[in-house]
Amino acid sequence: MTTLLKPDICVIGGGSGGLSVAAAAAAFGVPVVLIEKGRMGGDCLNYGCVPSKALLAAGKHAHQFSRGRPFGVADVEPEIDFAQAMKHVERVIGAIAPNDSVERFTALGVRVLKEEARFQDPRTVVAGDHVIRARRFVIATGSAPAVPPIPGLDTVPFLTNETIFARRRLPRHLVVIGGGPVGIELAQAHRRLGSRVTVIEAAAALGKEDPELAAVVLERLRAEGVDIHEQAKVERVERHGRTGIRIHLERAEEPLTVEGSHLLVATGRKPDLKPLALEKARIAHDARGIKVNRALRTTNRRVYAIGDVTGGLQFTHVANHHAGLVTRALLFRLPARENRLVIPRVTYTDPELAHIGLTESEARAHERGVKVLRWPYAENDRAQTEHRTEGFIKLVAGRGGRLLGVTIVGAEAGEMMNFWSLTLSKGLRIKDIAGYVAPYPTMSEIGKRAALAYYGEATRRSSVRRLIRFLRLFG
Repeated sequence: MTTLLKPDICVIGGGSGGLSVAAAAAAFGVPVVLIEKGRMGGDCLNYGCVPSKALLAAGKHAHQFSRGRPFGVADVEPEIDFAQAMKHVERVIGAIAPNDSVERFTALGVRVLKEEARFQDPRTVVAGDHVIRARRFVIATGSAPAVPPIPGLDTVPFLTNETIFARRRLPRHLVVIGGGPVGIELAQAHRRLGSRVTVIEAAAALGKEDPELAAVVLERLRAEGVDIHEQAKVERVERHGRTGIRIHLERAEEPLTVEGSHLLVATGRKPDLKPLALEKARIAHDARGIKVNRALRTTNRRVYAIGDVTGGLQFTHVANHHAGLVTRALLFRLPARENRLVIPRVTYTDPELAHIGLTESEARAHERGVKVLRWPYAENDRAQTEHRTEGFIKLVAGRGGRLLGVTIVGAEAGEMMNFWSLTLSKGLRIKDIAGYVAPYPTMSEIGKRAALAYYGEATRRSSVRRLIRFLRLFG
């Protein structure tokens, strides 16, 4: 028997973005239906951010055992139990899962349907034996691993981020196709836990990042024993022996064959739109995702889309940001405008690589009078005390000291990016950064030191030097 539901809001997708919209609506007493066919919490909790960072943490602890000598502590070869490391990942997911559970959201007042959703017409969604006719719909169905059409890939077993965390045995030799953040993070985590690791990238590894800072991360991975082949196109994949795989590469210098025990495909993500029947709802879309305007509204005025499914920046915090914008529009009719220049991103390797705003090359392509300011961790007292002197901060400033972008490679770069996210979102300038008081000794002080370097050029002018001497004598 079909049940007709008429909520104010219907959310399709129980990942971070969809859950945020549903929770906010319920908190204000708004009738809301949430439809999720898979695991609550979506990719971030179950296959992405949470498990990958938990595995990185395990690898980091293993790595630290062999880094004690500078502190007067003997280096130790750690005994690694990979199955226990993966149980650690499970426990972390399990600790967070109740916050995203059906039970919690039902208690909040959300009607949760564990079904697949599809549009029946521009104002109606069908989910199992339920028909939902809401005032507004929010599509937050996320994305899935994109598997490239590599010859032979369909004949060999391979892993993606959705399956690799289910393993309990350490891969003897993990071959990773894809040198983006996901591939690079999992490469370092597995290497530190004892796997031999090879990364294959058709272009440049971490190619979306500032190459000057990405080089620091790649140099560290190579020093730890990760083989990274850049500008290497996968020609074909085949089985090798009973359980192994062999990958044939095309390179400018000479062809190369890589043999491994396990294959991880980490070549990006794509939205899975087919089940939604978007054409029946008159929602424009293409292979990249659902088309939205700056207010995150689709071509169907009743429907919004947020997060990965829009084909933009694929980060959990972006989905949450979108959720906030759409919630304000739905509940309070406030204007919502996405500004991607204030969205930070972090690659959680060791050292971390964090960025917000424009890179140096992007800024020079759009602005005149761009100044680049750097400050190394090696010149930071706290970094010296902890022997974490690898990396630097890079500030990109425009005319009048307007801050255009920030990139940090080094320890705690992701934590530092909170400050710079606020800085760019509020339109602060270099003079504001140079003027704040930083606690000593902290690594984040490198940002202030870089900002002070902005005025170094001025102090070299003779008139300014004379003024400084005058102030010292008579000030």
